[in-house]
Amino acid sequence: MTTTVSSKGQVTIPKDLRDRLGIQPGTLLKFEVEQGRLVACKVQPVDPFARWAGAFADGRRSDDLLAALRGDPEG
Repeated sequence: MTTTVSSKGQVTIPKDLRDRLGIQPGTLLKFEVEQGRLVACKVQPVDPFARWAGAFADGRRSDDLLAALRGDPEG
C-alpha cells in the first residue's frame, strides 16, 4: 500500500490497516526511525489508577486512611 504525503506532512493511513490495527480517531502514534525506515507504533494508554492498585494491601479501609489523613474530629 502506498499513500502520498501532503504539503503539511500529513498522510492517510489506509482504512483496512486502521481497522486491522485498531487505530481510531484520537489514537496516539509514536514515530521512530529504525534502520532507515519510518515506524509508527500505537502508544498504549496508561491507566492513571494502575500505580495505586494494591495500595491498601495491608487491610486498611480507604475510609480509615482518609480519616487519619484529615484528622478525624471524632477520633
